[in-house]
Amino acid sequence: MNVAIVEDDINMRKSLEIALSDYDELNVKCYKSATEALKKLDSTTDLIVTDINMPGLDGIEFIKELNGKFDVIIMTGNATLNRAIESVRLGVKDFLTKPFDVNTLYEAIKRVQKEREKISTKQIKISNIKSDFVGDSEALKRAKNIALKAAVTDASVMIMGESGVGKEVFANFIHKNSKRKDKPFIAINMAAIPENLIESELFGFEKGAFTDATTQKAGLFELANGGTLFLDEIGEMPINLQPKLLRAIQEREISRLGGTKPIKIDVRILCATNANLDELIKNAKFREDLFYRLNTIPLLIPPLRERKDEIEAIANAVLKKVCDEYELGEKSFSDEAISELLGYSYPGNIRELISITQRAAILSEGAKITADDLFLQGRKSR
Repeated sequence: MNVAIVEDDINMRKSLEIALSDYDELNVKCYKSATEALKKLDSTTDLIVTDINMPGLDGIEFIKELNGKFDVIIMTGNATLNRAIESVRLGVKDFLTKPFDVNTLYEAIKRVQKEREKISTKQIKISNIKSDFVGDSEALKRAKNIALKAAVTDASVMIMGESGVGKEVFANFIHKNSKRKDKPFIAINMAAIPENLIESELFGFEKGAFTDATTQKAGLFELANGGTLFLDEIGEMPINLQPKLLRAIQEREISRLGGTKPIKIDVRILCATNANLDELIKNAKFREDLFYRLNTIPLLIPPLRERKDEIEAIANAVLKKVCDEYELGEKSFSDEAISELLGYSYPGNIRELISITQRAAILSEGAKITADDLFLQGRKSR
């Protein structure tokens, strides 16, 4: 497990690095500030352990900048209830008060690792929970109809919609209903990959292409050969890499970073975005010719507030999965809780509904989930 320690106190930083290095399964990197960590963290990092009180960017602001891309454990010598609550709301996995024994930190790390393994094994993930399209609204039926028509072709599909509406679920649905269903489905989120790593992730690299390239690596285009490559948040793709993507689509071949030999590929491209690509094109941040290549079939996924008749079915399905996974026994929503769920507008869409339901299932005391267990009061709505 790759663990990043972010701590401004050099003695604390070094002692944690030395202590954790005794555990063979942990690979530890240390950063003296949140600013340094933001510049150097990459997609190989599994967990961040960070102090709260640091000069410059403090731990809470650092977590906000990470935007949910990494699991985080907070450590601080000045714990307050408000700070603890704020960090939990930001998705922090654990909150440790200094001084603590290194075994306490190690156990916290192991809990995070165990949770990650459980999620992977049991597939209690947003995409899997929604993969069966729980609910049957008219808006969902229209979107599914377009997706099914697109699935039987090899045309590029641009899946549009707000964050959390289920764009990757639709991409999976198209792949599973296509002639490529027995081949790989590979997904990459452009917003989650540091800009300097996107090219090597997509196209791979040859040994010696850059300082750390000690071996040859195939990119996602090669891994998806014969199947489907899903490019999520395509609007985040750097403008300087867009010509290389356009060439890959047009010529059906790619070149690894540092390579000279073209590699033939047979990949279907699906994309998703919640950005206004027309505006990006006007501002010269997205190529118009690439847009037309990717937007052969546009598929707009409506927000959950326009699919209200799906809410109860989705919430019940998620509740059952969470209760089964964590052995919480049978739980159900009270009438007041259902009314509260139906009255909320879900700026975070289905992803937010899943988060609300998961939290209520875990924190509620009895078999009946009440409106208070949902913690919707004061939440941002629109």
